[in-house]
Amino acid sequence: MSSNRFSLVDPSKSPIFYGYVILLVGTLGIYCSIPGQTIGVSVFTDPVKDALGLSRNQFSNAYMIGTICSSLVIGRAGVWFDRYGARYVAFFAALVLALALLLCSWSVHMSEFVKRVLAVDTWVVPFTIITVLFFMLRFSGQGVLTMASRNVIMIWFDKNRGKVNAISSVAISFGFSSSPLWVNALIEGYGWQIAWQLLAMGLVAFSFLVLQFYKNKPEEHGLVPDGSKFVDNATEEKTAPLAKQYTLKEAQGTRAFWMYGLMLAFNSFFITGLTFHVVSVFASEGFPKEDAISIFLPASVVAVSVSTIFNFLSDYLKLKLYLYLMILGGIMASVGFLLLSTAIGVPLLIGGFGILGGFFAVLNAIVWPRFYGRNHLGAITGKIMSFLISGSALAPPIFSLCFTTFGSYRLLGYLGLAFLLFLALASIRANNPQ
Repeated sequence: MSSNRFSLVDPSKSPIFYGYVILLVGTLGIYCSIPGQTIGVSVFTDPVKDALGLSRNQFSNAYMIGTICSSLVIGRAGVWFDRYGARYVAFFAALVLALALLLCSWSVHMSEFVKRVLAVDTWVVPFTIITVLFFMLRFSGQGVLTMASRNVIMIWFDKNRGKVNAISSVAISFGFSSSPLWVNALIEGYGWQIAWQLLAMGLVAFSFLVLQFYKNKPEEHGLVPDGSKFVDNATEEKTAPLAKQYTLKEAQGTRAFWMYGLMLAFNSFFITGLTFHVVSVFASEGFPKEDAISIFLPASVVAVSVSTIFNFLSDYLKLKLYLYLMILGGIMASVGFLLLSTAIGVPLLIGGFGILGGFFAVLNAIVWPRFYGRNHLGAITGKIMSFLISGSALAPPIFSLCFTTFGSYRLLGYLGLAFLLFLALASIRANNPQ
């Protein structure tokens, strides 16, 4: 069977429903995208910018440009996902990410070589090289590998999609939040160049796991989502009720696509901007660095609790309720942001931050297959991913610009509230198109 090419694993002969194997390897796939995520790159910032001779602003701008460029082409990867399936797309994404990490480890040598050949000594050379490498990292890691791994899990489940996403989300939350510690330990133990090379070797090994264990759809192996086997068409229809399969163009014609997409993009913008400038935001309101950094642990506890509970309940509740609860979390965070210097500011910010993150983990995975079907899931989630990446790329410079222009970050709190109130009103008719 062509869908099982290069693989020794046959899902139809698995003693347990193969979707649970997909849950395990798909979650591992999202975890393996860490070197291409902000949380995985940020640990390298100081040693790499110093080695390349770039200022913090130049390094941040290279990261922003690489990220924005990746958001412009991630939609194409969604089309590849629909055409070629999760196996090949995730396999090549892992290999490209490994190559990008390898090239990143040689970036200083590449920069020196180009300077010698061109007989110039300018910051433009390392800036251009690291921008291209950041594009590769962000496109393959944050973009394609994450999207393919999340989608393949969602495709193997239907009725139990929320419960399965709860397990995956909790594992990813703890995995991501602990990653700066072990990445930093690698850098301190071996230096930043060897650290990137070790991560590249790990990704090459993982790419072979993808080829063996990722399977595109249960139907290709005589199975249906959630684990029933089917013998003929009549049984299949009884087991898996058919939903309308929306194309990307049809999905974009529905209000729900834009309202949920914009809310998820707001989350990416706000959380990235606050995380990137958290020390400065708190310092501007008179707090020490320790207080700024201490918000992340309680916020992540709130996020994991919210995502676990509401993932389980999502198989039974309407997602529009979740959208409004997420908007409420955003309003809490924005008000906390504005009232940071008062007694209620920090608790409101932590609570809102956690609620936003928790509902993001639920909605970003579950909305798209439930509302628009599985056939064009890659194209639809690829488009949404471009919103999220753009939001996360634009946040750090916009936060920075606001502070340098007005001497305070508060304007962003007011703009956030205005945007969320618009979303709350516009989402009244953002119903499930099914």
